[in-house]
Amino acid sequence: RDAHRGASAARSASRMKGTIARPGAVWPAHPHRLARRSRAVASAIAPAARTRFGRRATRERRRASTGAVAPSAGELQSSYGLKDSVAFESGEGGLTKVVLTHVCGSSAEIYLYGACVTSWKQASGDEVLYVRPDAKFDMSKAISGGIPLCFPQFGPGEMKQHGFARDSLWRVASTSADYNPDDRDPCVELVLEDSDETRACGFAGSFKVSYSITLHRETLQTDFRVINTGDAPFEFTAALHSYFEVAGVENASVSGLEGLAYLDKVPNPTDPKREPGSSEELRIAGETDRIYEDAPSEVVLKVGTGAGVQIQNENWSDCVVWNPWTSMEACYKEFVCVENAKTAQKVRVGPNESWRARADFAVVDLI
Repeated sequence: RDAHRGASAARSASRMKGTIARPGAVWPAHPHRLARRSRAVASAIAPAARTRFGRRATRERRRASTGAVAPSAGELQSSYGLKDSVAFESGEGGLTKVVLTHVCGSSAEIYLYGACVTSWKQASGDEVLYVRPDAKFDMSKAISGGIPLCFPQFGPGEMKQHGFARDSLWRVASTSADYNPDDRDPCVELVLEDSDETRACGFAGSFKVSYSITLHRETLQTDFRVINTGDAPFEFTAALHSYFEVAGVENASVSGLEGLAYLDKVPNPTDPKREPGSSEELRIAGETDRIYEDAPSEVVLKVGTGAGVQIQNENWSDCVVWNPWTSMEACYKEFVCVENAKTAQKVRVGPNESWRARADFAVVDLI
């Protein structure tokens, strides 16, 4: 299948250049984001939660959700929907999803359950992400596929696997879309805060997590912020557990990790073995679960069609590559997970402090 290819991918690659600075540089502010802030009338973050990245974020159409019952898709559409750009719909299993549509024809779908991005399509209609056939949309477990969000724990540990963020119901904080007809970038900001449920999971910290997803033409942009709203420090690990569709796992490879040593979690997930790096691109030839520490700010997953998914980030210091091989016989050939993570060392956030990471995903033509 000739997925992700063509002129639209080449245009996406050229637009992506310069969006994220290389190591040692400062991540530039996106002009379209600044335009949204100038129109906003309320702050999305408490004054004490200002970050080192700049002024408090303000957003258009900000609302506060109250009460124990989550608002319906119709209610959210009335409060936050933006014509031709941001829509709230009833998705699989009746769960509410946000649909972002760019004027260029690209789209993304995000479920409020888990803040999980389950679809990201190019203007051509080609799907980039992968949702496993065993995925559940009944809130009995986290959605398996797309881009699940792991917080406040990645992998096994004191809490349940990958923490509670991926199976929590997130609140809509704001939506926006610039009204420049050539560059109307739809965005949704979702929020998760500490509660009796999060404390019952074994995480005592008082926190606010803000997660923004934006379509900048065909590029998917994510902005993840963790704010300590309490009077005691806490620690966490986190990751974007991204699943990407490939044209046969044997045809896929990951570039950008050459020469880097890695932690191999396959023999023992709780006590991974350090292995030396290879000078060649990573190819999947068996069960794979690797953590590359201090990974570069850019890697590319070559999907086997002559195209690739370019992943650029700031502050996600680690890169995880995962494929379950035949333990998931029904689907392992169809995807590779290349994950932005902060897992090798825990992040410590003091009172009124915050931590932020961003990742941009773009389809590029490799031919």
